[in-house]
Amino acid sequence: MQSFNPPIRTLMGPGPSDIHPRVLSAMARPTIGHLDPAFVGMMDEIKELLKYAFQTENALTMPVSAPGSAGMETCFVNLVEPGDKVIVCINGVFGGRMKENIERFGGEAIVVEDEWGTAVTPAKVEAACKAHPDAKIVAFVHAETSTGALSDAETICKIAQENDCLTIVDAVTSLGGVELKVDAWGIDAIYSGTQKCLSCVPGLSPISFNEKALEKVRNRSTKVASWFMDLNLVMGYWGQGAKRAYHHTAPVNTLYALHESLVMLKEEGLEASHARHAAAHQQLKAGLEPMGISFVVPEANRLPQLNTVIIPEGVDDAEVRSRLLSEYNLEIGAGLGALAGKVWRIGLMGDSARKEKVLFCLAALKEVLAK
Repeated sequence: MQSFNPPIRTLMGPGPSDIHPRVLSAMARPTIGHLDPAFVGMMDEIKELLKYAFQTENALTMPVSAPGSAGMETCFVNLVEPGDKVIVCINGVFGGRMKENIERFGGEAIVVEDEWGTAVTPAKVEAACKAHPDAKIVAFVHAETSTGALSDAETICKIAQENDCLTIVDAVTSLGGVELKVDAWGIDAIYSGTQKCLSCVPGLSPISFNEKALEKVRNRSTKVASWFMDLNLVMGYWGQGAKRAYHHTAPVNTLYALHESLVMLKEEGLEASHARHAAAHQQLKAGLEPMGISFVVPEANRLPQLNTVIIPEGVDDAEVRSRLLSEYNLEIGAGLGALAGKVWRIGLMGDSARKEKVLFCLAALKEVLAK
């Protein structure tokens, strides 16, 4: 047994994305205590930087000390009580995971279904709200990682508001990559991940709750089913002021990495980041079309940072991905769920959304397909 030295890969799958050297370097800084005044000061900066990324003034904006799936559970375990009706939109794998959460926490899932590879249909959401006027929440995925479909979050949130429903939004793949305006769109609770367009290491999940959502948490008739994710307790640590209550030992060095990645996002600017991801997509599209490779998602609803493409007929999915990894140290993603074996998922997220990396991906894929 000896030290583990991973191979150097170019990560162009559905996540994690390539991590910028500045972010990796930040993780190597000296560890200090999770209640150290200097660390508490950095925590406050992370909250402000996340507010910028989410475009919100929500006081409860923070990273959960666990990956995006824990951010999802934090939203559902705090907001769903036994017997609550929740309208959940499913147009891919991660809408299905939302449904799992609703049912595990005692809620009743009212499913609005759309075909994989398409966006959530707002008219279907509106119809579900009218059919179930006692529904408490509308939950949907903004950017469906399993298909690369982008849904109209602004319109869906407006429908929810008009029907007195809170919203829970999955922004794991969208944060930093496409337009996302928590306050302007009226999103009540949202979660994301650090390993996608933020180009940070996996293991943290940024979340944000507005006052309307927090009011539901405070007025629950039952205890939050998870001690670790109970926001009433967590906010004692991530709350305001210099005095913080111990809740858990935060992943100190991982939070250094998040701080650095958010500083980089602020330096670049959200609009510039969105434009860079969009340009990388156009470059990829222009290179794939001559190879006869087409996209699953219609252009109007296509995520620039997560490209789901149809595997050409007669091509061995696993063999191509294996050769890209072994011969070029390049990772692209396989299909999930209903799309397994039918598509590849090419991620252009964060530091992977660079001209030279797209060119490398196209050249390697062309070489492998030619042999």
